[in-house]
Amino acid sequence: MANTAKKIKTPNFNEPEVTKELSATFGLNSDEHDLMLKIVGRTPTYTEAGIFSVMWSEHCSYKSSRFHLKKLPTEAPWVIDGPGENAGVIDIGDGQAAIFKMESHNSPSFIEPYQGAATGVGGIMRDVFTMGARPIANINALRFGEPSNELTKHIISGVVGGIAGYGNCMGVPTVGGETNFHADYNGNPLVNAMTVGIANTDKIFRAAGAGINQPVVYIGAKTGRDGIHGATMSSAEFDDESESKRPTVQVGDPFTEKLLLEACLELMKQDAIISIQDMGAAGLTSSSVEIAAKGNIGVELNLDHVPQREEMMSPYEIMLSESQERMLLILKPGKEELAKSIMEKWDIDFAVIGKTTKDQRLKINMYGKCWCDIPVPPLVDEAPEYERPYIKSKKAEEIENNSYNFPEGGVIEALKTLMECPDLASKRWIWEQYDSLVRGETIYGPGIANTQSERAADAAIVKIYETKKALAITSDCTPRYCKANPVEGGKQAVAESYRNICATGATPLAVTNNLNFGNPEVPEIMGQFVECLEGMGKACKELNYPIVSGNVSLYNATNGNPISPTPVIGGVGLIQDINKATGIGFTSEDEIIYVIGKTNGHLGQSLFLREIAKQEEGNSPFVDLKEERKNGQFIRKCIDIKAISACHDISDGGIAVAVTEMALASNIGAKISGEDSAKFWFGEDQSRYIISTKTPEEFEKIADENNIEILKIGSTGGNEISINNNNISIKTLLEINEAWLPQYMAG
Repeated sequence: MANTAKKIKTPNFNEPEVTKELSATFGLNSDEHDLMLKIVGRTPTYTEAGIFSVMWSEHCSYKSSRFHLKKLPTEAPWVIDGPGENAGVIDIGDGQAAIFKMESHNSPSFIEPYQGAATGVGGIMRDVFTMGARPIANINALRFGEPSNELTKHIISGVVGGIAGYGNCMGVPTVGGETNFHADYNGNPLVNAMTVGIANTDKIFRAAGAGINQPVVYIGAKTGRDGIHGATMSSAEFDDESESKRPTVQVGDPFTEKLLLEACLELMKQDAIISIQDMGAAGLTSSSVEIAAKGNIGVELNLDHVPQREEMMSPYEIMLSESQERMLLILKPGKEELAKSIMEKWDIDFAVIGKTTKDQRLKINMYGKCWCDIPVPPLVDEAPEYERPYIKSKKAEEIENNSYNFPEGGVIEALKTLMECPDLASKRWIWEQYDSLVRGETIYGPGIANTQSERAADAAIVKIYETKKALAITSDCTPRYCKANPVEGGKQAVAESYRNICATGATPLAVTNNLNFGNPEVPEIMGQFVECLEGMGKACKELNYPIVSGNVSLYNATNGNPISPTPVIGGVGLIQDINKATGIGFTSEDEIIYVIGKTNGHLGQSLFLREIAKQEEGNSPFVDLKEERKNGQFIRKCIDIKAISACHDISDGGIAVAVTEMALASNIGAKISGEDSAKFWFGEDQSRYIISTKTPEEFEKIADENNIEILKIGSTGGNEISINNNNISIKTLLEINEAWLPQYMAG
C-alpha cells in the first residue's frame, strides 16, 4: 500500500549564523560563547544558541548571585521544600502545607505597565498551583518613582490595573502589600508579586521525578510570539531605547489561567502526573530543561504538535516564547486520555509533544528537521557562576539626633506632614481596586486608615478553610536603610517582617525574598548585594526564620542610574486559633498604651528627616536581633493569653505615627505624653511595638517576669490625638491621610 502521509516542507527562516557578535546581542559574553561551543562540539544552530542564552541569562541562571545565595539559611524542621522548586513549602500541621513564593516583573512593568504587572501576578500564581496548592492570597510590593516624574502616574495606573485585573479574575484575594515612592525608581519601578497557597503534604507536585519513555505533555494556552527573549531583556539595564522592547512583554489571560488552575487541581487528584513545571521565564525551554535535569533524563520534543496561535512559527520562537498560562507535564504512560478528557472539560489545549529519553539530551524536531540536539547536564551544571568583585559600602556617618527639632507648628505639624507624605498616605485608591475578600477567608486585609467596618493588622490574616488556623502574610523592606547601611538594612527587612507577623499573634515560620538591585558588574552595587544578604542571613538565622524560596532581579538601572538596594522579604506565619488574632486598631476607650522596647531616638534615614528636614542623611538604625526575638516572643505570649488588645509595630515615622495609625484604624483617639523632642516621637529605633491593654497591672507583671523594657505613654479615648497636650482630631488626620493619592491620580 502506498504511503499517503503528507510530507512537511521545511520553511526557510533565514536564521543567521551563530557568531560572537550574535551571541552578544543575546546577552552572552565572549567566554560564555566559547563555553557554549565547547559543550555543543560545533557551531550551534540559531535555536540552540537561543536556548543557551536564556538558560544562562541572569534571570534564569542566577550567575551573579548563586555563590552568595548559598550562604542563606534555608532549613528548619517545618521546611518541606526550600529553594530549588517552583515555590517553598512549609508544614503547618494537620497534614497541610503552605506553599509560597515572591517574584519580580520589574522590567516588563516599566515597558508595558498593565500587562507587565498582570503577567507577574499570573506567573507567581502558576508557580504555586503547579505544586498542587490552591492559591488563597496574593500580596504585592510596589516601588514607583517620585510623584513629580512624568511617567509615575502612568505606571501606577497601569500596574495597579494589571494586578487588579488578573487577581480579581482568578478569584484569589489580594490581601496586602506595600507601596513606596522615590526618585531612585524613576526609570525602574519595582513590581514584586507574592502568592500563598495551601496543599496537603502528601499531594505536593515537583519538577523532579520523571523517568524514561514517558509522555511529555503540553497543556494551557496556545503559544504565540509574545515574550520572546523576555528573560534576556530582564537581565540587562534599560536605556533610552527600552520602549522598543514592548514585544518582549507577555500578554496575559486570567480567564484561561482560572480554567488551567481548576484543570490542574482536578488532574492532580487522579494519580496521573509524574512531574510538572510551569512555563515561566524562558517558556518551553526552561520547563523542559528543568524536568530533564532534575530527572537525569533527556527530552525529545516534536514542536509540530505544540498548540500555536500564530502561523509559521520557528522552533526558535516556540522554544523562547513566554506566552502565558502554559504548563509542561510528564504523565504516567497510559494516562494520556484521562488527562486529555479533563483538559477538554475545562476547555484547555492538550497535546502530547514528545517523550523522555535516557540519553540526557534535549532534542527538538519540527517541519521534518532536527533543530536542536544538545546535552542537558552541562547546559545546567556548567552554567556560568561569577564571584563578581565588590566594594564594601562606605559606612554612613551618624547624625546628632538631638539637633533636629519640630517644624513651626510643633509636633502636630510634623505629624500632619508625615501622614500625608506619599510613603505614609493611605493607599486606599490602590487596594480598593483589588478584591481582598473573595473566598471569604480574609480576616484582616489591606489598609491602615480604615472605617470601623474594616479591620487592619500589621500582616494580612487569611483563615485556612474549615479550620481554626490562619496564615499571617506580610511584605517588608526599607530601601533607604539598605542604601545607607546594607548589612543593617538587610537585617531590618527580615526583622520588620518578623515583627509584623508577631504583632498579629502569629508565629513567624519562613520567608520568601525578592532581591532587587542594580548592575552587579558595578563593584559598588555588588557590594550592596553581598552585604544585604549578609544582614538577611544573620537575621534569618537568629530569628529561626528560614528562606524557602525567592527571586533575584538584577540590572535594575536606567542609563547607569541604579535603584536603591531593595531586598523585599515576604513573610509567612501561623496562628493556631484565629479568635486570638490581633489587629492594630484600639478596641475600646480607657485602655493603657505602652511602648515595648528601648527608645533611643534614632533619626538617621528616618522619614522625619527626609520629609521635615529634607535630608537623606545618617546611618540606618541598628537591629539587635536578640532583642528582636525576645520582644517578638513576648508579644506573641501576651496575645495568646489575651493580655493585650491591640498591637502595632513601630516603623516608619516612629511612635507618633504608630499611635496615629492605631487611632485611624479604630476611630478611637489617644492621649499620650513623653519626651518633648523630635527624636522621641519620630525616631525609628527597631525591635519596638505599641500595645494597648485593659489590664495594665497584669501586663506590667508579665513584662517584668520576662525582663522586657516597657514605657507607659498614655491611654485611649476621645476623638483626638493628643501629644504632650497638643491636639488634632482623628477626622482631620484621616482626611489628610486619605487625600493625597486620589488627588494625585486625578490631578
